[in-house]
Amino acid sequence: MEIAMYIIVFLVSAVIFSFIGYIVRKKSAESKIQSAEKEAQRILDNAQKEAENAKKEEIVKAKEQIINSRNELEEEIRERRSDIQLQEKRLLQKEENLEKKLYSAEQREKQLNRREDEIEKEKDEVQKLKDSQLDELERIARLSVDEAKQQLLAKVDEKLTTEKVERIKKMEEDIKEKSDETAKNVITYAIQKCAADHTSESTVSIVALPNDDMKGRIIGREGRNIKALETLTGVDFVIDDTPEAVVISGFDPLRREVAKIALQKLIDDGRIHPAKIEEMVEKAKEEVTKTIKEEGERAAMETGVLNLHPDIIKLLGKLKYRTSYGQNVLNHSIEVSNLARIMADELGLDTKLARRAGLLHDIGKALDHDMEGTHVEIGVEILKKYKEDPKVINAVQAHHGDVEPQTPEAYLVQAADAISASRPGARRETLDAYIKRLEQLESIADSFDGVEKSYAIQAGREIRIIVKPERISDDEMTIMARKIAEKVENEMEYPGQIKINMIREKRVIDYAK
Repeated sequence: MEIAMYIIVFLVSAVIFSFIGYIVRKKSAESKIQSAEKEAQRILDNAQKEAENAKKEEIVKAKEQIINSRNELEEEIRERRSDIQLQEKRLLQKEENLEKKLYSAEQREKQLNRREDEIEKEKDEVQKLKDSQLDELERIARLSVDEAKQQLLAKVDEKLTTEKVERIKKMEEDIKEKSDETAKNVITYAIQKCAADHTSESTVSIVALPNDDMKGRIIGREGRNIKALETLTGVDFVIDDTPEAVVISGFDPLRREVAKIALQKLIDDGRIHPAKIEEMVEKAKEEVTKTIKEEGERAAMETGVLNLHPDIIKLLGKLKYRTSYGQNVLNHSIEVSNLARIMADELGLDTKLARRAGLLHDIGKALDHDMEGTHVEIGVEILKKYKEDPKVINAVQAHHGDVEPQTPEAYLVQAADAISASRPGARRETLDAYIKRLEQLESIADSFDGVEKSYAIQAGREIRIIVKPERISDDEMTIMARKIAEKVENEMEYPGQIKINMIREKRVIDYAK
């Protein structure tokens, strides 16, 4: 019985354990299925995402291909359009050329038609003239000899008048062609016949001393003598280490001359004190005044200008002590007078008017330090005050182009003034400015790479540049010359023009042994 119970219990336990094992296996299978389903779902999701990404990439690639194709198509369209536009322009050009040719042909046709009409008219006129001549001959046949002569002379005179007009026109054209050459010849002849000395500009005068002890006497006790001299003359007396010399410095050459004469008189007299200084300065002024009058009379005599007012003669003499750009104004005025006279004589004009206006053209410079206004305005005012000829006044007023010249002689004064002032050597720079300009010119040339040496010659009118042949070729020389010229133009101020002369020389030396 107990065995049966054990068997039953065993069986029941086996059934229960089998059932439990079944349930456990079922659950395990279900969990595996779920995990497999999840894994499958994950794989499906990944596959779907990859498919979508691949789809997007394909779409992007397709779009890029479409865009590239569209760009290529547009580029091709543009090229075709440009070709079409070019062809259209060519067609339009051809059409315009054809229209021009057609218009030209029409114009020629019109001209030919007009010419035909004119020829027809001329034929009619010739026929009419022929008929009238026949009638005239028939009438003349019935005239007397004198009447026939009168009519013949009248017709000859008519023809001669026409010929004279044609000859006059031809002569005017010839004169215009030869006028430039004639003017050059006249000016050249005038310059060759007239030459004047020119002084260089200076603001100092030097007085020689018999010995250096004289310097102390000129200075005086506590400097009273030199102070008196400077006060009375209006210039500076420079007494330095220069042996046996006193330098007189001042911008006014008239004052410098008075001071120089006064000091020379004091040195000759030997007595130097304020009272004597005052006396000698007065004597020097009187001497300068006398010299001024003599120089004015000399200028008038030398140029042949007569009947000048005494005050104008004095003003002319003052120009001896006046310089303009280093040119002595009195000598310049005499030269202008002579040049204007020579040119007027060559051209058959009024020589008296030309030389008078030439001599007086810069008269205002005698007072331009003392009066307001330009030297032209001052000169015109002076000449009006002394009732000079209006033609002379106009020439003076017009010599710098302030007014229009009213006479041919006024033009000659203009030309003579320009010739005297501009020809080489007439006007000079100060030495320092001149040297600085030459140094600057050479430094500009030396600043370019490849330049071996440079020399300013012809008073700075030419710069001669020697280049290194192994560095600068013949073609490069042309470019360098242009660059140097541009730099000179931009950085320097100079009269006239400067010639840039480039030299490239390569020497080969060998010896025969």
